[in-house]
Amino acid sequence: MDFKKIFNNNQEWIDRQLSENPKYFEELNAGQKPEILYIGCSDSRVPAEDLMGMKAGELFVHRNVANVVNAIDLNAQSVINYAVTNLEVKHIVVCGHYNCGGVKAAMEPKDLGILNPWLRNIRDVYREHAKELNSIEDQAKRYDRLVELNVREQAINVVKMAAVQCAMRSRDMKIHGWVFDMRTGRLIDLKIDFDEILDEIMEIYRLGE
Repeated sequence: MDFKKIFNNNQEWIDRQLSENPKYFEELNAGQKPEILYIGCSDSRVPAEDLMGMKAGELFVHRNVANVVNAIDLNAQSVINYAVTNLEVKHIVVCGHYNCGGVKAAMEPKDLGILNPWLRNIRDVYREHAKELNSIEDQAKRYDRLVELNVREQAINVVKMAAVQCAMRSRDMKIHGWVFDMRTGRLIDLKIDFDEILDEIMEIYRLGE
C-alpha cells in the first residue's frame, strides 16, 4: 500500500468536488441531516455509500462484524439513539450480505477465542431458527438463509429500543431489513413488516410511549 497515493487520491477528490460545486466543503462543514441510518457489516467489500449511490452527508453509518445490534454494545446503542433522537432519521436500514465471514464463523461449532462472545449473538439466531436452517440440505443456501435471519433478528433488536419505538409510533419512522448480494451487486429488500413486529413485541418490550 502506497500511502502517498492515498493523499494524492484525496487531493484529486477535493479538486473534483470543488469543480462541481465551489461551496461543497462549506456546505459539508455546515452540518448533517441524513434521512437514513445504515447498520451494516465491517466487510471491506460492502461500501455502504457506493452500493446505495449516496453522497457524503446523506447516510449515517454504523458497521461492525456481521451487522450485530447488541443491547450491551454501547457503541451501537449510542449511534442508534443519536440518529433517532438528534438527527431524526426517517429510516433505519439493517443490511447484511451473503458470504459474510462473521455469519460463516458463527455456523462453525468450535472455539474461536475472543470472537466467541460476539459470535454468540449470531449463534443465538441459529438456535432460534435451528429447525428451519437444519432442514436446508444445501450448505450454501443454509448459509444464505442464516444471513437473512440474522438481518431480521438484529433489526428486531433495533425495534426493542425505547427511542426507536417512540419514533416509529410518533413520526412513522421505518425499519428495513436488506441483504447485499455481492455475487450480483444487488441490494435485496427482505420485505419484513416491522410495524407488525412492533405490535407483536410491545407487550414485552414496551419502552417508548
